[in-house]
Amino acid sequence: MERLETRLDGPVLIQPRVLPDSRGFFHETYRRDALEELGIGADFVQDNHSRSTRGVVRGMHFQIGSGQAKLIRCARGSIVDAIVDIRRGSPTFGEWEAFELDDVGLRQLFVPVGFAHGFCVTSDVADVVYKCSAYYDDELERGIAYDDPAVGIEWPADLELHPSERDKTAPALADVQDELPFHYG
Repeated sequence: MERLETRLDGPVLIQPRVLPDSRGFFHETYRRDALEELGIGADFVQDNHSRSTRGVVRGMHFQIGSGQAKLIRCARGSIVDAIVDIRRGSPTFGEWEAFELDDVGLRQLFVPVGFAHGFCVTSDVADVVYKCSAYYDDELERGIAYDDPAVGIEWPADLELHPSERDKTAPALADVQDELPFHYG
């Protein structure tokens, strides 16, 4: 596995070693020692799988308490995966970065605690599979608006976005920033 550069400090974009042949390909999607060599020491306790259609946007989600790190990949189709730095005191607080994840390049994104996460489907259908460092807890689940103009995530302009009702009504980052438990450093 190879670590690729990201603009924000903390997330890790991973390019796995893919072994193609006439039958298709093989690659390791999770290998603890290889991830540790890339600086990822999260202990993952839960796997999730979502299937969505073109234009579906899910996000921007995070868990409070001790937080939840994620290791995300798109096993089928393609997505634009976005993160927002929500660590109080961070020099990049409120800034976002996005990555194309798909079933061709097979890149994965490690999202550490202190980042809101979401994605938008750019293919007809996408299966997104991700590991989590903490169990899902509805009481700890939070979100910020995927279309918060102060954050300014640039979702694909050629898509009509389809968020859930919950994501449509999520608060702006400015409305929750004083309640965030995550600190930089």
